[in-house]
Amino acid sequence: MTDSVIKDRELTDLTNAEIGRYSRHLLLPEVGIEGQKRLKAARVLLVGTGGLGAPLALYLAAAGVGTLGIVDFDFVEESNLQRQVIHGTRDVGRPKVASAQDRIKSINPYIKVNTYNTMLSSANALDILKDYDVVADGTDNYQTRYLVNDACVLLGIPNVYGSIFQFEGQASVFYAKEGPCYRCLYPEPPPPGLVPSCAEGGVVGVLPGIVGTLQANEVIKLIVGGGDSLVGRLLLFDAWKLKFRELKLDKDPHCPVCGSNPTIHELIDYEQFCGLKKNEDEVPVDTITAKELKARFDNNEPLQIIDIREPHERAIVKFPNAKAIPLGQMVRRIDEFDPAIDAVFICKIGQRSVFAIRALREAGYKGRLFNLKDGVNAWARDVDASLPQY
Repeated sequence: MTDSVIKDRELTDLTNAEIGRYSRHLLLPEVGIEGQKRLKAARVLLVGTGGLGAPLALYLAAAGVGTLGIVDFDFVEESNLQRQVIHGTRDVGRPKVASAQDRIKSINPYIKVNTYNTMLSSANALDILKDYDVVADGTDNYQTRYLVNDACVLLGIPNVYGSIFQFEGQASVFYAKEGPCYRCLYPEPPPPGLVPSCAEGGVVGVLPGIVGTLQANEVIKLIVGGGDSLVGRLLLFDAWKLKFRELKLDKDPHCPVCGSNPTIHELIDYEQFCGLKKNEDEVPVDTITAKELKARFDNNEPLQIIDIREPHERAIVKFPNAKAIPLGQMVRRIDEFDPAIDAVFICKIGQRSVFAIRALREAGYKGRLFNLKDGVNAWARDVDASLPQY
């Protein structure tokens, strides 16, 4: 059983209108008047208003969480609408926090919404998080996950975690006062680029709805008190096979942030920790823009155009005069390249193709290699508007 994170706070009475609105909660003995008053008094920060943040915000607003904070620096894009159900078509181009705030207030005008249209960083995280009772992490990158985790540990705040990729999702509650933190599960981030983002690998639209709703459920339990929280448990969900699994998590006594003798006492440089800062010893990859590549086509220059995308991606949009060599086959097909002719590598957004170039270099290839900056989407945007961006 979990105690309420706000059990010692002075609670205000519910108005008649609030009693009517939350009556289905009040009929639950596990919630009741006392639990709903705790929800009203609670302050929850949502980091991200994307796939996971959308159901989190919608259901916590509907549940009557008194203050919701939302942190996001991004703008609504059309490709978001397949899963980020808090935003609508008319919101494309708007800041996500503005769109989310409007939707939250339309659901529940009785709650307060604080917006932070900024990137969460080591410079501002503690100042933003310190005023909240619970943090729900809906981010999609490792540097922010470690940042949120460490800030929550330093402040003594529970971190309700979720992550998604393709058809698979994870959820847990990292609360150093009662169990492990995120670093106990993942002491080190994976090498940069090893795990594709949803923008590259895709995600089924309903998955963040399922995982984000599970996160909202955990937030409500932490506020109301009672029930079995996901502290010390990692819930794994496969939407395609419709299977749940659960792993037991133990606190790492040697964890650098929540262990017996922590070595981290302040927020660090998370870009460097996650390997995102440029390595001065690493040879940079040459890039070419879509317009520059078009100019070389127009001049009839000999080029090798290598499309490293998988077949299902090439079916979405084909690139002209390209040879298909998936990333996993690159090195063993090195003999198919002509070192005397410049080679241009393309993928969706110009990230995976960098790994193809570095793999060929490490294999000893001596020809000139270029990465199409921003990938096929840049070609569709800047050169051939008849092609879709995806």
